[in-house]
Amino acid sequence: MERCDVGERRRGPIWSRRAGAAAPRGVMVNIIHSVQGYHSKTIHFLNVAFDSSGDSLLAGDRQGNIYVFDLNGNRFNLVQRTMQACTALAFNLRRKTEFLVALADYSVKCFDAGTQELVSWMRGHESSVSSISVHGSGKYAITTSTDTAQLWDLDTFQRIRKLNVRQSVGIQKVFFLPLSNTILSCFKDNSVFAWEFDTLHCKYQLSAPVEGSVLFYKVFAVTRDGRTLVAGGKSNHLHLWCLELKQLIRIIQMPEKVRAVRHLEFLPDSFDGGSNQVLGVLSQDNIMRFINIETCKLLFDIGSPEEGISTAVISPNGRYIASVMENGSLNLYSVQALTQEGNKPPPFMFRVVEDGPKYTPEANKLITKVTSGRSKRPWKSNQRKIQSRLLKLQANTSLENKENELPGGLNKKRLQALLKGFGEYPAKYRMFVWRSLLQLPENHLAFSSLIDRGIHSAFINIQKEYPIKSGKLLRVLQRTLSALAHWSAIFAETPYMPLLAFPFVKLFQNNQLICFEVVATVVVNFCQHWFEYFPNPPVNILGMMENVLAHHDKELLQHLIKYNVTSQVYAWPLLETLLSEVLTREEWLKAFDNIFSNHPSYFLMIVVAYVICSRASLLHCNQAADFEYFFHHRNNVDINVVIKEAYHLMEATPLEIHPQHMLDDFTPLTKGQYPVFNKYPTFVVNYQAQKWEKIRQDEIEYLRERQLAHESEAKAQEQKAEDEAWYRKQKLLQEAEEQRQKILLEEEKLAEQRQRLAVVKRELKVKELQLLDASRRRFLNYQQDQVQMELKRLNDEIARKASMRQQETNAIQVIEPESQKQLFEQHLIKDQEAVTKEMKEEMEAHRRKMDLEDQRVQRLTEIDKEIQKLHTVAEENLARAEQKHTDTDGRLHPQRRPGRDDQDRVRHYREIVKLLHDNRVKEAELLKAMRETEGKKQEDVVQNKAQLEEEQKAAAAADGHRKQFLDDKMNDELELAEKLQREDGCFERLHDFKARCTERGIDVQQMPRSGSICLNDLSTLASSPHTSRRAELARQERELMAEVWRLRRRLTSRAQARHPPARSPATAWSP
Repeated sequence: MERCDVGERRRGPIWSRRAGAAAPRGVMVNIIHSVQGYHSKTIHFLNVAFDSSGDSLLAGDRQGNIYVFDLNGNRFNLVQRTMQACTALAFNLRRKTEFLVALADYSVKCFDAGTQELVSWMRGHESSVSSISVHGSGKYAITTSTDTAQLWDLDTFQRIRKLNVRQSVGIQKVFFLPLSNTILSCFKDNSVFAWEFDTLHCKYQLSAPVEGSVLFYKVFAVTRDGRTLVAGGKSNHLHLWCLELKQLIRIIQMPEKVRAVRHLEFLPDSFDGGSNQVLGVLSQDNIMRFINIETCKLLFDIGSPEEGISTAVISPNGRYIASVMENGSLNLYSVQALTQEGNKPPPFMFRVVEDGPKYTPEANKLITKVTSGRSKRPWKSNQRKIQSRLLKLQANTSLENKENELPGGLNKKRLQALLKGFGEYPAKYRMFVWRSLLQLPENHLAFSSLIDRGIHSAFINIQKEYPIKSGKLLRVLQRTLSALAHWSAIFAETPYMPLLAFPFVKLFQNNQLICFEVVATVVVNFCQHWFEYFPNPPVNILGMMENVLAHHDKELLQHLIKYNVTSQVYAWPLLETLLSEVLTREEWLKAFDNIFSNHPSYFLMIVVAYVICSRASLLHCNQAADFEYFFHHRNNVDINVVIKEAYHLMEATPLEIHPQHMLDDFTPLTKGQYPVFNKYPTFVVNYQAQKWEKIRQDEIEYLRERQLAHESEAKAQEQKAEDEAWYRKQKLLQEAEEQRQKILLEEEKLAEQRQRLAVVKRELKVKELQLLDASRRRFLNYQQDQVQMELKRLNDEIARKASMRQQETNAIQVIEPESQKQLFEQHLIKDQEAVTKEMKEEMEAHRRKMDLEDQRVQRLTEIDKEIQKLHTVAEENLARAEQKHTDTDGRLHPQRRPGRDDQDRVRHYREIVKLLHDNRVKEAELLKAMRETEGKKQEDVVQNKAQLEEEQKAAAAADGHRKQFLDDKMNDELELAEKLQREDGCFERLHDFKARCTERGIDVQQMPRSGSICLNDLSTLASSPHTSRRAELARQERELMAEVWRLRRRLTSRAQARHPPARSPATAWSP
């Protein structure tokens, strides 16, 4: 890295060898100011500023030393020592050698760098000046401090206006917008106002930022075209404002490392037309990051935490970046080196490229860019040589004629000599030379007033006639033509004006003011007498050119006349397009280098020279279309020969036919205001303007009528669509009605079939019910027979046992009473077990019969389910409810008599048949009815359960009553027996027998026929040696047995009266 120590020197070289694009990390040179002595130290630089060309740098340090660094001449000069620190710097754009310095004593001074003298001293601020903004014209400047902003006239150095604000609202920055007469003021409360420069009236105010935003604006930057404003502050967010729309269009979020923004600066590009895309953002970590505001991508950065940046300034030409470092030194960066450094791939990518097939297209693209950047160095070195020659020529300007002196220190005669020697001006300085030759006034205010009028109505739809791919180029062309039309009405009616202005628009698209003034100068000087015969071509100019052609090449003119090719065919297309259709860019620039350096008549001569140099091709043309094509397309013509021939025509043409005799000398545009251009038939232009206005009104009326017609047509189409939709809907309804009729017919058929099926099913059910009724009657008869047989068997058993007891009584006299008693007990237990087993078998047979009948009912239900498949789920629920009901009834059966069971079963069957009949009748309410039936069944189950419990309780109460009755009888008998024993002396034996019975667990309450058993025991125990008592005991026993028999008969009759046997119904069931 090159290092330059200015030290105590007043002048010297900046670098020993210019680094250029090969600068490491983009740093071309590091500039320091060290002081040698007892205590060596480094004086810190504070502020830097570039001039309008970007080739000179102004820097001020803490001790007030002001240096000017000439980057092209590789020299630095100490131009002033103010003895106090500077707070802001700026060049005077009008007088190139003057510059403005804001000092620590709150004053602003103007110095001349050439004479190193004080030009003026401006006072009025009460705090340090933070920024200086100079108007594009160089006549005015604005100095800003925290409490006020002041507007100065740089010609008289007098204060014009002063902006005062409340103490609570401080000023952040006040500056001029580029290419306009607008002043932008930014305050600490985030308010931004735009002021008209001439009247200082408020034009507009930017609305408040996004609600809830904590960003307070501290720094600002504006693009070169003055359309976009970027604001930042103590946040990593940047706000992009569109000044034309007066609204916030984008918020850019910087990386998380960025917590605050200290400085903003746009990087100019010669191809962006002033709408800069690259923004430099200096953050709190002293690193300046350059991002693309459209893609929001980080391109490259400068600085580091170890070598931090305090502030930075970018040159207007976009080649250099000057940064004041935290250590007080000054770094100068090369933008070309930074962009190449930022686009370099990593080292391994270069290795992959060297290996051959593994490199990526992106790496190859980057390598190509680096290669193309290096190929331009020889051409640049040649330009520096040309520049040195120009500087040598400028040194002798005082010896030339004052009439040939041009602005910028150039001499027209010397430029012409240089042009004849090299054939063209250096590309690097061509625009500067042209501006000097044309003596452009740069009337910023006048141009701004033209631009502020907006787009002219004649060029609103210019893109339809000239579809330019570049939107930016189209906008610049539109604005330039609109400014020309506002300047003079003839240019709005001239059809070839876009063709005439387009080459200059493409060349000066980044500076619209220069573009407009170049076109205006060309129209005023090189298009003299073109509009006198408007709207026809300039026949006078074409006649002069035809006279020159006739004088120098009669044969060619005769050939053109022979095929009716007039000057409007071979000369006018070249004039109205300024040769841009037949020449390449380099040829056209070379041609206009010579045109601008000579008399306006040279333009006509170069057109005639082009025709003469093309005589060989023209003499072979014999079709009018061929001639037209030739003068509208590029041809194989050497421009150097054409230029040389034009100089020959200028010298060899006689004075009487020479265009120089008819055309005026070159006259530059006036300064301040542009001259009035009225060299055209005003009545024709006014008539055409009126005609065009009428046409526009007619067109507006036509468009309005067409809009009404379109609306009427749209309404008609809409009505038609509605009608078609209505007809389609009616057709669908009709089809739906037909379908419904078909469905109804099918439903009627199904209903008939369902009725026939119901009849068949009803017949089947009647037959099945008849069969069931017959089987039930047989079963009831069989059950009655069984009951009668059981009663008969019980009577026989009672009689048999009575006889057996009689026999046993007779045998007791012989057999031991105790053994007889035990044997009788064994027989009695066996008999009881046999009776119990028979009862269980009968109950099991009865249960099987009930299950068989339930299976029949279940089969009947399944048949009904098969017929009604659509209601399977509901019927299953009903079947489950019926099954529960049946199970409940089944649990009731063991507790009831067979007759009562039959009655319940008949009632149950009737309810089932009734529910099935109701279901067939009410198919529409089937689901609801089934649910209600299911609920009712559940209630029946609950009721049956409750009834079962009540009956069980009643049966238990009856059993208890019966047991109590038997116990009472048994106790009476026992008391009687004990009384007899006491009389007979046998009480002890009866008491012992009772105890043994208790020990064995023979409880009279647990035996169904306990009365007889006890009596038998008593009769057995009643044997005694007293025969006189034996007869009495036998008589009492018989009476007791008779009483027991009567009691049994009463109980049997009472049970039958409570549960009478079922009788056969007199009529059959009907479904």
